[in-house]
Amino acid sequence: MEERAARLHSLSTNHYASASQNDSTIELEQKKTYVIDTNVLIHDPNSLLNFEEHRVVIPMTVLEELDKLKSGKSHTAADCRAAIRQIDKVLGHASPEQVEAGIPIPRGPDNSTQGTLTVLMSSLDDVKAPLPDHLNDNRIINDVFGMKAQAPDERFILVTKDINMRLKARACGIESEDYHNDQLVTDIKQLTRGYFEVPGSFWDQVTQVETEQDGADTLHYLSHGLLVSEILGEEVYPNQYIIDEQGFVGRVMHIENGVVTLKHYKADSMLEQEAWGLKPMNIQQAIALQLLLDPDVHLVNLTGAAGSGKTILALAAAIEMTVEQKRFNKIIATRSTPPLAEDHGFLPGTEEEKMDPWLGAINDNIEALHLNDENPSGSIQYVKERANIQFKAMNYIRGRSFQKSLILIDESQNLTPHQMKAIITRAGEGSKVVCLGNLAQIDTPYLSPTSSGLTYMTERFKRFVHGGSVQLNGVPRSLLAEYAESFL
Repeated sequence: MEERAARLHSLSTNHYASASQNDSTIELEQKKTYVIDTNVLIHDPNSLLNFEEHRVVIPMTVLEELDKLKSGKSHTAADCRAAIRQIDKVLGHASPEQVEAGIPIPRGPDNSTQGTLTVLMSSLDDVKAPLPDHLNDNRIINDVFGMKAQAPDERFILVTKDINMRLKARACGIESEDYHNDQLVTDIKQLTRGYFEVPGSFWDQVTQVETEQDGADTLHYLSHGLLVSEILGEEVYPNQYIIDEQGFVGRVMHIENGVVTLKHYKADSMLEQEAWGLKPMNIQQAIALQLLLDPDVHLVNLTGAAGSGKTILALAAAIEMTVEQKRFNKIIATRSTPPLAEDHGFLPGTEEEKMDPWLGAINDNIEALHLNDENPSGSIQYVKERANIQFKAMNYIRGRSFQKSLILIDESQNLTPHQMKAIITRAGEGSKVVCLGNLAQIDTPYLSPTSSGLTYMTERFKRFVHGGSVQLNGVPRSLLAEYAESFL
C-alpha cells in the first residue's frame, strides 16, 4: 500500500476519450463496463462523469485507497476528497441492492442521466484469481477478471494511468486503456510555437492588404483565408507572430469577420527591448519579452529546452514590472514538488526556506541578473525586498486569491491539467500568470508531453486574446549546455 500510495501522488489529468472511430459499428453500439483505478479518480475527480452511456464500476479497493490518501493539504489529498464527494453525490441514499444494480449518473446542466455507477465488493466467488492479492493493483485486476468470468459475453475495460498495471491486466486477458480524454494533441509538434517563420520576404507572398497608421503603430489588414491557406498553411491565433528573413515581424492582434489584423514591428527594434538590464539574444526571446511586458496579456507560457532563457526572461520582466513600473505588488514563485517534499509543514524554517531547494533556479537567475554589480549579494537582497518575491508551496495556495501579483510557475510541465487550473484560478484582479516548462523534462510517472497540464493549457488558451505562448529556440546558457542538449 505504501509503494502504491507514493506512486499515486504524481498523477496526470486526462478525461477519458469516447470510442475510437476505428471501432466497428457493433463495438460503438455495445455498452461497455469501465473499471476505474484510483489514480484516474485522483487525476480527475470528475472522471466518472466522462464515460457517456456506459457502465462505470469502482472497486472497493479503490475506495479504500482514496480513504487512506484523503488527509492532508497536498493536491493529491484534495483531489481524493473531491473524488469521494463526487461518488457520494451520485450514489446518494441508494440501497446496497440499487448500488449493485447501478445508479444512473446525472450529468450536464439539466442533470439528465446517462450510464450507471456501481461499487464492486468482490467478483471472484469460485473463480481462481490470476494474480496474488498482496498488492492493491492485483486485487483490482482480479476483480475485473472475476467480472469477466461471470459475464464472458460482455466487454470489461480497466482504465488506469499506471502503464505497468495495464501490462499486467493484458497478461491476464483483460482489456485495459489509459485515461486520456483531455489529451488535446497526439503529438506536441501540433502545439503552437507562438510564431511562424516565413522564408524570404513575407510581403512578396501577400497579394492584397490594407494598411493604416494608428498613432505610432502600423496596422495591416489581411484576408484570413489568404493568410492561412496560401502563406502560412495553418490556423492563426491572437498574439502569434509572423517573422521573415527580411526583418519583418508581425503580431496577430485580432481575427474578426475573416480579417486578420497584424501589428508591424522590426526585428532590430524588438531585439533592443530591455527588462531589468536584460536584452533578448534572439528573435524568439524578443517575442517572449514583449508578451511578458505587455499589460494586456495576462497569461504567458514559455516552453523550450534547458538553458533557452525561460526563467531569466520571466524574472527580468517580473522585476521590471514590479520595481520600476509598479504594476504588481509582489512576485509569487511556485512549482510542483516531488511526493517526498509535499509535507513541507514538518520541515524547520520559513516557507521560503522550505521551498528554497525546489526554487533554486529562481535564486540562480536573480544572481545571474546581478553578476556585474559592485555588490552582487547586496543587489540580490535589495531586489528580493523591493520586488517582494515570495516563495510559495503549491500545496498551500488552494483557496487563496492573489491580487495585483505576478504568479511565476516554474517546472509547470510536471503539473496535471487539474493542478494547473487550481493555480491559474488563484489569479485575482490585476494579476498575471507566467508558466515556464520544458516538455522534454517531465519527472512524474503518470504524465507525458501530450498529457501534461502545460500542453493542455497551451492548447486550451490558444484562442484567448489576453494570452500568449512562445517556444524558445537555442540554448544561450552556454556552448556546453547547447552541445549537451543536442547530443546527450
